[in-house]
Amino acid sequence: MKKFKALLFDINGTVSNIYTSESDEELYRVTANFLKFHGVQISPGELKALYFDLNRQQRHESSEQFPEFDVEKIFQSVIDEYGADAACDPGLAALAATVFRAASMYFLEPYTGVTEVLTMMKKSYRLAAVSDGQSLWARPELRMAGLDKFFEFAIVSGDHGFRKPDKRMFELALKKLEIAPHEAVYVGNDMYRDVFGCKNAGLKSIFFKSNQGEHAFAGAEPDYIIYNFNELPRAVEFLEQNS
Repeated sequence: MKKFKALLFDINGTVSNIYTSESDEELYRVTANFLKFHGVQISPGELKALYFDLNRQQRHESSEQFPEFDVEKIFQSVIDEYGADAACDPGLAALAATVFRAASMYFLEPYTGVTEVLTMMKKSYRLAAVSDGQSLWARPELRMAGLDKFFEFAIVSGDHGFRKPDKRMFELALKKLEIAPHEAVYVGNDMYRDVFGCKNAGLKSIFFKSNQGEHAFAGAEPDYIIYNFNELPRAVEFLEQNS
C-alpha cells in the first residue's frame, strides 16, 4: 500500500528549464513601445527604474515575512502615472505584464525526462504544482512547456502575497488536495525555498540538483537528492519504503 497520495512540484528550475532576464535593455524598449501603442507615454529608462522601484516598494510595505510582489499592480501604477486615458482600460496592465515577460524570455523547455516521468507518476499519484511567481506568467508557461496537463492545479505565490519558504504555500496545496503533510512529497531545486520550506510544513522532500536554485542552505537536509529527473521514480520508491 502506498504511503503517499500526492507529489507536489516546484515549476521553474524543477520541471521547466527557463531563462529570463529583467536586466536586458531590449526588454524595456519593447514593453515601453507596447505601452505607447496604448497611450502610455513612458521611456524605456523610466519604465526600468519604475519597475524595480515599485517592486521593492510593494515588498517593503508588505507585512509578510516572505513577501511576494504583484506584477499586474506594478503595471497598473505605471499606466496610472503615464497614461491617463489608458488607465480606464482594465485589461491593459495584465496584457503589458504578459508582453514584459514574453520579451524577457530566452528559452523555456521541460528538463530531459520530465514529460515521460510525469506521465508515469500521474498513474499512481495526484500531481500539483507549488511555485513562486506570477500567475500571469506561471500558468501560460506551463502550457507552453506542455506540462499543464499533468497538474491538477498550481499554487502560485503571486496570488497570495507571500512566497516560499512560507509553509502556507505548501499548506494551501495540502488543503486543496484534502491530505495530510505525511501523505505528500515535494520536489524542488532550491534548498532554502523548497527543501527548508516544505520541511517546515511537514512534507518529505526530494531535491533536484538542476542548473538553477540554491544548492545549499544551513539546516536544510532533503530526504533524497536526484541529479537527473529520470531518477524521480526511484527516489519516490525509496521514500515509500523507508518513511
